[in-house]
Amino acid sequence: MLEILGKTNIDFMGKRYIAFVFSGLLVLLGCLSAWSVVRGTANLGIDFAGGTAVQLKFAQPVGIDEARRALQANGLEEAELQEFAAENKILVRVKAVTTIEEKIADRVVAVFNREFPGNRPEVDSSTEIGPTVGRKLQQDALIAIMISFAGIILYVAARFQFRFGVAAAIATLHDVLAVMGLFYVMNKEITLLIVTALLTLAGYSLTDTVVVFDRIRENLRTRRRDAIETVINNGINQVLSRTIVTSLTVVLVLIPLAIAGGEVLHDFSLALLWGVLIGTYSSIFVASPLLLLWPGSTGALFRRG
Repeated sequence: MLEILGKTNIDFMGKRYIAFVFSGLLVLLGCLSAWSVVRGTANLGIDFAGGTAVQLKFAQPVGIDEARRALQANGLEEAELQEFAAENKILVRVKAVTTIEEKIADRVVAVFNREFPGNRPEVDSSTEIGPTVGRKLQQDALIAIMISFAGIILYVAARFQFRFGVAAAIATLHDVLAVMGLFYVMNKEITLLIVTALLTLAGYSLTDTVVVFDRIRENLRTRRRDAIETVINNGINQVLSRTIVTSLTVVLVLIPLAIAGGEVLHDFSLALLWGVLIGTYSSIFVASPLLLLWPGSTGALFRRG
């Protein structure tokens, strides 16, 4: 692997309390975000809040700014648009529940028929999600996240120790809550795609944490007389260049996606981008220091090593 930093000797464990304060703020934001999602006051997408998604195909190209102005002029200010310019298609999403008098999809089509009489659209697809289905999707997303954390604990506990598994799970939960908190501050929409990004982030964060834990375990076998803080610091410093190179390669892919990936990929890639940066930080400053907080951790770690 490319050695960016060379040999380092940074006292990461000496800075753990500062990191815990910073992480505590991130987790607090994440908890506020999670609570707002449960209460339904967060900026939820139609997957969770209910609404309508209708994809329209035009014979002639229609600019997305023109389409947005047409919808805003007809009382659909909250509509979100995505353009497929190569196919003359526009996807319209409206966070509103279907009413008996008029379906939102029919209203959207009527607006475009009236505003573009010479270029009337055809409906490619139309999806309506009611609030009951949205709540069910929220529950399913929560179950998926909890299953992933249980799997993390079991996997790392089998490979290392139970305390390692708990530390890895807490660090991964920290990463997920931190990204949710940042999205909460930025008022970004929470959709199923963002949940997918969070689960992807959990897998990446776990992989990075396992690499650090693996080196710490190796050092525990060869440096039995050193203080546990020294052993952990040495392990982190030894894999620091590898961790940075790995994260950097992922970041270099995600930045173009976040900038030029379009409306659909922007928030997804942004969530992953934040997650990779926070996951790299947590592998060093959250997961590893947590090993020191476990009761009797020093003796138990050395006995296992």
